Amino acid sequence: MYPEELIAPMRAELTDVGFQEFRTGEEVEGHLKDHKGTTFIVINSVCGCAAGAARPGVRYALDRSDVKPDVLATVFAGNDRDAVDIVRKHHLPYPPSSPAMAMFKDGELVHFVERHHIEGRNAQMIGEHLVEVFQHFCK
Repeated sequence: MYPEELIAPMRAELTDVGFQEFRTGEEVEGHLKDHKGTTFIVINSVCGCAAGAARPGVRYALDRSDVKPDVLATVFAGNDRDAVDIVRKHHLPYPPSSPAMAMFKDGELVHFVERHHIEGRNAQMIGEHLVEVFQHFCK
């Protein structure tokens, strides 16, 4: 696990714009089991592509999209292990990946952004893609 004081600013980049944190597997499972509507979950990470592209891309999309998911949530790879494991169970058949982004509708996975879709792209490219995802699934 990473020291909490190290990752707190990385968590805050998402919680400061309205994301709720799921820290346990039970929180993730309970939410996805019962939620009707859209849920966008970001698997956050300490890596450079999370800092340089993923988190800024998410914020870019939220600033520019007219429609947004009903619930914005995040789990942190390496620290919220049980929560991450449950998100990963729900994003099968995609392999484990962090950072990553999953869009659920009524508890079912409808779109997934893997790490290899984040690496090598800038925040604007990721954000523009997410705007399209939000517009498609969050009507």
